[in-house]
Amino acid sequence: MKSISILYRTRRATLHLLLIAGALLMLYPLLWMIASSFKPDADIFKHLGLIPHHATIANYVDGWTGLGTSFTRFFVNSAVLCALAVVGNLCSCTLAAFAFARLRFPLRRLFFACMLLTIMLPFQVTIVPQYILFRKLGWVGTILPIVAPKFLAVDAFFVFLLVQFIRTIPRELDDASKIDGCGPYRLFYFVVLPLTLPALATTAIFTFLWTWNDFFSQLLYLGSSARSYTVPVALQAFVDATSQSSWGQLLAMSVLSLVPIFGFFLAFQRLLLDGISTTGLKG
Repeated sequence: MKSISILYRTRRATLHLLLIAGALLMLYPLLWMIASSFKPDADIFKHLGLIPHHATIANYVDGWTGLGTSFTRFFVNSAVLCALAVVGNLCSCTLAAFAFARLRFPLRRLFFACMLLTIMLPFQVTIVPQYILFRKLGWVGTILPIVAPKFLAVDAFFVFLLVQFIRTIPRELDDASKIDGCGPYRLFYFVVLPLTLPALATTAIFTFLWTWNDFFSQLLYLGSSARSYTVPVALQAFVDATSQSSWGQLLAMSVLSLVPIFGFFLAFQRLLLDGISTTGLKG
């Protein structure tokens, strides 16, 4: 029995060491970025270690105003864009999901299947007709091409996520609310909506993360004025293919750009895990 216990502990210790080594391997790029943000440009690719030889905070000071506009402006632009995107997805996707999960209307299954098919449609397939449409509407150069679709429930993934969550809510609650005189609107607002808080938190977190990190759409639609830049577009501006690139400032601002993401995730981590773990338990 003693030899079996020792063997068991050895296996557990070996497994833990392998997991720790894998975690460090995955975290190395992030740790290298943080360490390199405190290095002079000349040392970033010369010394690849995690300990700076000549530590400095000049990259953070110079990078904050390195594009001729305070980086505060870019953070505010991203925050406003993310806030509108989150509100739009929460409102539209929740209503669409409630209709698919609880209401009865003609061709409901067909519409739901068509919505699911859009998940498999690559973004690159629709970008050209979308750009032509938004250009004819005069929206290019504004946030409307990014924000307006969020209020039309175009993110089928979140609609599907919320549909699956709403289906886990017992229908007996619907019957009880109807006996009390609740119609569809009151059923949605007073019964279904409060119970979908974990799924709503999951939708809000992923919408925030994806919108904050979205580079292509923001570069395409927001225009060339530096005051309209969001954080991803501003970070790209530090890398100039025709002249010297400010790698230290880029890495410093990249570290700061991760702070809202980690903060948002940590603040709603419990709701995120609850939403993912309790979604899709019933079909």
